[in-house]
Amino acid sequence: MANATSSRGVLITGGAGGIGMACARVFLAQQAAVHLVDIDAERLEKARAELAPLGAVTAHASALSTPAECREAFATFGRPVNALVHMAGVFEPDPLDADDRTVWDRAIGSNLSNAYEMAIAFRAQHDKSEVGRIVLCSSRAFQRGAVGRAAYTAAKGGVVGLTRTFSREFAPSILVNAIAPGLIATRMTAALIESAGEQRLAEIPLGRFGTPEDIAGAVKFLCGPDSSYVTGQLLTVDGGTLNSS
Repeated sequence: MANATSSRGVLITGGAGGIGMACARVFLAQQAAVHLVDIDAERLEKARAELAPLGAVTAHASALSTPAECREAFATFGRPVNALVHMAGVFEPDPLDADDRTVWDRAIGSNLSNAYEMAIAFRAQHDKSEVGRIVLCSSRAFQRGAVGRAAYTAAKGGVVGLTRTFSREFAPSILVNAIAPGLIATRMTAALIESAGEQRLAEIPLGRFGTPEDIAGAVKFLCGPDSSYVTGQLLTVDGGTLNSS
């Protein structure tokens, strides 16, 4: 989105998180208007206030748990939307309890169903004057498998299926791609890094955990002019871990 003006709108879900805020900084630096959406109203307001000096930023608290809530997220922006960066989701252990589908239902709902619903809502409401961009969030976990997180892994694999299907269904007016982050140092992964960080770090050829800015840079590419012939793709950002596994 190089040479963007304040008339261009980007909606970012998971907007109060580290990756969401890093993405917001990228787009605000390009003078785009940014609409942050997050389930945590308190953290969302803090994020909005922190980013406000950088440009036009608004916020909307929502769990995005129904199609109506997904449509409302766009409606509250109050301007045409050119890009959707969907980073919202949950990351929790799966006890593999066949009699309790709580974790499974939450993983599928928060990581897959709302990606489906947000993409459809964007298609209906995006600014038709230019090619739209959708970036969904998958995970390297689905490519390798993540012990203890079966539901999360299944959901993130489903995101890739959505990406490839929507890239065909929405073409040529919308480009649809996905990011597959490796282990990124954020609030969401803090417990995992604390418990198994040394082991995980040894698996990363670049010798460090990823940062939110690493993901924001990939999102910037997928929403920018240099990716105008890129759709239906999964961009893995994991410091080379997958290739070394």
